[in-house]
Amino acid sequence: MQHDPADGPLSLQDLSDQTGVPGRTIRFYITRGLLPAPLKSGRRAAYGRQHLALLERIKSLQAEGKTLQEVALVLGGGHPTAEPALAHRSWLEYQVADDVIVRLPADLSPWRHRHIRRQLAEFAAQLRSPENHEVHHQERE
Repeated sequence: MQHDPADGPLSLQDLSDQTGVPGRTIRFYITRGLLPAPLKSGRRAAYGRQHLALLERIKSLQAEGKTLQEVALVLGGGHPTAEPALAHRSWLEYQVADDVIVRLPADLSPWRHRHIRRQLAEFAAQLRSPENHEVHHQERE
């Protein structure tokens, strides 16, 4: 049975069950400043309607393909394309072939990151395929 937020505060498990967002991710969003701290801290942390609404908004923005940085800007009222002048950004690099490296922002949502990694694995396999080498060799001639 789902907890009705009108009945009072939600536990982390209730919040996770209602939104489909794992508790670990909820805590991560709090440390990133996407969600406010719980109404009550500690072992019996409590969350309210605002947490529920923000999590649904975050999920919606991510479904549109927004990165966590873009989500933070939207939630903060900023413009999603506006980058701070001295923003530090972490990157992940994937070498798909000897001569091909793909760089991705480290703050991609987990589902988007998994999807891109799958696509990169397929791309790497295509680059390694003998047929691709023959076509490339023929194009040079």
